[in-house]
This record gives sequence, structure tokens and C-alpha cells, in this order.
Amino acid sequence: MKRIRTIIFAMMTATATMAQVVIDVHSHIITPEFVSSLESEGRLMDEGFPLPKYDIESHLRWMDEVGVQTSVLTLAAPQPSSAEVVRQNNEIAARIKRDYPGRFLFCAALPLPDVSKAIREAIYALDTLKADGIKLATNVGGQYLGSPELDTLFSVLNERRAVIILHPHRPEPVNRQVMQQTPLAMHEYLSETTRAVSNMISRNVLARYNNIKVVVPHCGAYLPLAIPRMKSLTPVMQTNRMVGEIDYEASLRTLYYDLAGAHSPETIRMLLTITTPDHLLYGSDYPYVTPQALTQSLARMKQYLSDEYDLAAFKEMILWKNAKWLFDQTGEKPTAASAGENMIVRIAEIEVSPEYLEKYLAYANEVDRLSVEREPGVICLFPMQSAEAPTTIRILEIYASEDAYQKHLNTDHFQKYKQGTLHMVKDLKLPTMKPLDDEMMGHIFKKMRITK
Repeated sequence: MKRIRTIIFAMMTATATMAQVVIDVHSHIITPEFVSSLESEGRLMDEGFPLPKYDIESHLRWMDEVGVQTSVLTLAAPQPSSAEVVRQNNEIAARIKRDYPGRFLFCAALPLPDVSKAIREAIYALDTLKADGIKLATNVGGQYLGSPELDTLFSVLNERRAVIILHPHRPEPVNRQVMQQTPLAMHEYLSETTRAVSNMISRNVLARYNNIKVVVPHCGAYLPLAIPRMKSLTPVMQTNRMVGEIDYEASLRTLYYDLAGAHSPETIRMLLTITTPDHLLYGSDYPYVTPQALTQSLARMKQYLSDEYDLAAFKEMILWKNAKWLFDQTGEKPTAASAGENMIVRIAEIEVSPEYLEKYLAYANEVDRLSVEREPGVICLFPMQSAEAPTTIRILEIYASEDAYQKHLNTDHFQKYKQGTLHMVKDLKLPTMKPLDDEMMGHIFKKMRITK
């Protein structure tokens, strides 16, 4: 089965490379059986808002329209009360995966808070149904992730190197008046996610079971703010014997983050203060958001991942490469360094005839300014003149990729510069430079953003 999975992902990779498609790690399956079970228990409004309608044909239609090659299905909130309903929904998700190879993966639900039943279902789902991971709620009936009684479940998942997709559920207990005034999805879901992950970190659950990979939803919730605060307060808590040693770095290495919800360049930069680009994933939250809104949201993400010079190198990683590696875990893992391999960096060496120096400088300043202003793929064109030899010009050139460079060569402003200065240049060298540290450019861009 692992070989079949690898072949499917190889096909996905080839398709993604050609069509620049997307892998969506955050989508929900809402079956009639699931809805019926909630209705019979009077729990349809447990989360404070109605469940959206779902059918596989509409999901596929939207995926095809926007170029989502594969969606990872998880059961929506609330948690079913019956282990039989959980099993039924897992088997339906497995059948969808079989019926549409390469289009759907699924992470199985578990019948918590019964840990023994949850372990049996996890083993059945992963070993028999060939689930691609496990979906865990932040809490079920007040049993929060990180609780000691869940350690045996995490041990089983750790042995199988499972991918876990988290999703917030209604907090327990809950203030229903507050819930009505501020619906869960607006605020409390973010708090709930942060609460559950922080609980796991403080007990070193993620550090102890570090074969597990955990996907945190909704742009990491409040974790970029919470993690620094937790670290700063840990010594005080330890002095008062409230917590023990906490291995933050080991825990953070297990965490991945989907960008469903209010994503933006600023949000991604904030996430990069606690993680690395290879841990960021695209997520849609289908069908909780209308297809039209999701289409616009994905288009906006693709645009700023192309336009923002400090994020452009990570575009394919975020849209599909990271997810492909996470669920396949074969081949070379994408890294920030590998994302920057296509970047062109060089220092152009130009010798200008003295009689044309003033005119050349005017041309150079114009083309460099227009290129940086108008071309997203032109990261830097910075001309410099030697103080000792004024006719010696050096231009620091950084292009996001070979494609960006070729587009630059065909722009009107570059052609004007090229044709206008041919007779002015005595000598031209264009040596491409190889960075000694591939990751340093990212640090430079981040510092530029901070100090701007």
C-alpha cells in the first residue's frame, strides 16, 4: 500500500509541476449519516451555527475550477457521541479516497473520550482503512489534548508516525451567552486551538512523541503570540513548581500550520517567528466558506506569494510541496534553502566610456527603479559607482527565478536601456554568484521588513 501511495503522490507531483496545482489540507466531510446522528440527539447546533451542506460532486467541481489537485478530508465538528457513527464516517471517507484516487486523502476521526475505543479505531483506520492520518478535536467533553489519559493513544500514533490534523471544537465548559454574542468561529476557536496546543507543549507530549506530525489549523491561531509568552513565564512557573522542564524546540518541530482563514503576508511572517517555511500548508476550510470566497482567497494568496519578495521563494512549498512531503514522507523534504535554489544572484560588472558616463547613469537609474517597482520577480537591482574609478559600475541583481529574469529581459524599460546604452559600454561581465549560506537571504529580507 505504501508503494501505491508513493506512485499516486508521484503522479500528483508531476501534475502539480506542470499545472501549478494545490494540495488542500483543511477540508471537511459532512455525511448524511453524521447529520442524522446529530439531529437524533438534538445536537445540530452544538457549535453555535448550522452545518453546511456537503456533496462530493460540488467539492470536486470547486477543486477543478481553482486547481486543487488533492483535498484532505476530516470530519466536521461536533464530535459524534457514538463509536459506530465514527466508524461509519471513516469508512465513507475511505471509500471516497478509493473512488477518486489522487483527489482525496482522509484523516480518520476517533470516538473519544473513550481512550480504549479511540486506540482500536486508530489502529483500524490506519492499518485497515489506510487513513492518511488522524483528526483530533481540541477537546471532547472537556477531555483536552495534553491530558495524561491520552498518553497511551499518543504512544500508538507515535509508533505509526501518524499525521494529526487538529480542529477546534466548542470549549468545555462554555459560556453560552458569550457564545451567542461572539460566535465560536470568530474568536473562541482560535483560543481553543491555542489552549490545546499549549497544553500539549507544557506536558512535553509533542516532545515525547516526536514521530507525530501535528497540523495546527487557522494560521496557527494565537500561537505566534502565546509561545513567546509561555517561554518568558516558564522560569516563574518552575520556581513555583507549577510546571517542569519544557522542551519547546522539540515540540515546535512537530507542528505544521495550515493557512485556512484570515491568511495574509503579515500572518505568514508572524508564523515564521515560530516555525520555518517548510511547515506552512494551504487550507481552504471547505465547505464552511462559499466556493466564490474560497476562489478569491486562493487567488489572493497566489498573488502575494508571487509579489512579496521575501515570500516568493516559498510559494510552491506552501501551495503543495510541503503537504506532499508531509503525507508521503518520502524523498527530499522541501527546505527554505531548496526553495531559494532558483533565485539568481549576481553582481554585474560594467565599464562605461567616460564621454557617455552621465547619460549611462541616467539610463541605469531609470531601468533599475522601474524594474523593482513594476516587476514582482525583480527583487533587487542596485547600481553602484566606484568612488576611485567613476566609470566602473557594479549592479547587484537578484531575481526570484530564471523565469523572472527572462521576463525582465523582455520588458519595454529593459529594452530601452539595452538599446540606448549599447554604444556606451566598453566592457560587461555578468558572473552569477553562489551564496555561501542559502538561508541568509531570508534572514536579510526579514530584517529589512522589520527595520523598514
